[in-house]
Amino acid sequence: MNTCSCPECAAELTLPDNAMEHEIIPCQDCGTELEIVSLSPARVELAPEIEEDWGE
Repeated sequence: MNTCSCPECAAELTLPDNAMEHEIIPCQDCGTELEIVSLSPARVELAPEIEEDWGE
């Protein structure tokens, strides 16, 4: 079982057994969207904001 801390609220997160790198998950405490950047060791970062390209 992989665990790590939320960078926003410092809550302990338990990553699902089938988690994959670059997957976006919500923090179970604060709801912030997080990106799994590493599984071994488990590490998450704030998910990147999706920017509008306005058809460019």
